[in-house]
Amino acid sequence: MKAGFGLHAPPSSGSFICDICTIYDTSRFKVMETLPISAIPAEQLDALDKFAATEAGSELRDVLLSLSRCVRDGDEVVVLDGSATVTPNQAAERLGMSRTHLYKLLDRGEIVFHRVGRDRRIRVADLVAFETQRQYDRRELAERFAHQSKTSAEATNEIADLL
Repeated sequence: MKAGFGLHAPPSSGSFICDICTIYDTSRFKVMETLPISAIPAEQLDALDKFAATEAGSELRDVLLSLSRCVRDGDEVVVLDGSATVTPNQAAERLGMSRTHLYKLLDRGEIVFHRVGRDRRIRVADLVAFETQRQYDRRELAERFAHQSKTSAEATNEIADLL
């Protein structure tokens, strides 16, 4: 297993983010390449940061700064071939779920797939998009629950004040 990160645009955002320590099994997904980063001198990263801040457009700037930050943090850089496909078994393993649950998601249309004969294949880009959306939804749900308990406590205090 290799720890790495992926650069992608989160839902409804124009900026790029760096996933922290996403796990990629490079032995199962031959569509990935781990780039050697340990020998990159700090001076070159400083030059990259300077270029990103002064000369790059906003989209490229966000990508380069995220890349630089992740390299400085010691994360591995894994490049994905987004047009490559994986089997449902590989996708289920990557997502940390059972094949049965993955097939339910495929049948409901939550993950885009195509057929090769009678078999299903999932583009890596579609798998990453699903995982990104799932992480975004989980964060949003957690924030909503955190806010709900605060609102509930405020309502209880307000009712107590009225009594």
